[in-house]
Amino acid sequence: MTMYTTILYEKKEGLATITLHRPKRYNAFIKAMNDELTHAFEQAEQDDEIRVVVLTGGDGKAFCAGQDLKSIGDVAGTRNLGKSVEQRYNPMIKKMHSLAKPIICRLNGVAAGAGCSLALACDMIVASEKATMIEAFIKIGLVLDSGSSYFLPRAVGIKKAFELATMGNLITAQEALQLGLVNKVVPHNELDVAVKEITDYFVQAPTKAVGLIKRMLYMSSQASLDTMLQQEAYCQEIAGFSNDYVEGVSAFIEKRKANFTGA
Repeated sequence: MTMYTTILYEKKEGLATITLHRPKRYNAFIKAMNDELTHAFEQAEQDDEIRVVVLTGGDGKAFCAGQDLKSIGDVAGTRNLGKSVEQRYNPMIKKMHSLAKPIICRLNGVAAGAGCSLALACDMIVASEKATMIEAFIKIGLVLDSGSSYFLPRAVGIKKAFELATMGNLITAQEALQLGLVNKVVPHNELDVAVKEITDYFVQAPTKAVGLIKRMLYMSSQASLDTMLQQEAYCQEIAGFSNDYVEGVSAFIEKRKANFTGA
């Protein structure tokens, strides 16, 4: 198992839990954390025993405060941020997006800037009532990055996305739920139980079908009906040759619960 310095990676019973672990800096990004997160998602992707991934922040008030601005110090305004985004953030978000397994965000605290983008890149978000989200880029004269320009308008629509992105409004967990940014909000002390209910489901779900559905849904926002009909046929062909499909049909006929293995 790879040892990390800015995150924690735990594997248990089909579940990989990735914890951002820079508590003194509110789990803010430095280059090492970008690289380690990308590697951790690759590790979860390649491990056939992993059926679902949870992404969360370590103990404290923050899920992720975005880029660690103190780490860039006096070089602000003199470095090419485009290259930084391309080399550090884009590979991480692309890996999450292509991972053929569900990623559940355990939103334990504030998600700001790239930390907000990181949460939005997950497939589901379960938020503590104490959690907040803010597209903070505008506060320092920057634009959305790390996928927020893709995920945010798809969740809330163009006009609301424009407001949130250009005004940098702080969103409470309940407001995020009403906007469709998160799936569920629970009392902070019930966060682990709520997340476990979801991961317990996905650990026993037909993982290959879940991964195909994930790909189809993200593809549909940019595709025509004809394209998606073709994609459905393509993915159904793959799912139809899976062991889980055979097991699912047998379980239905035998009137028992299916024992999916993810294969």
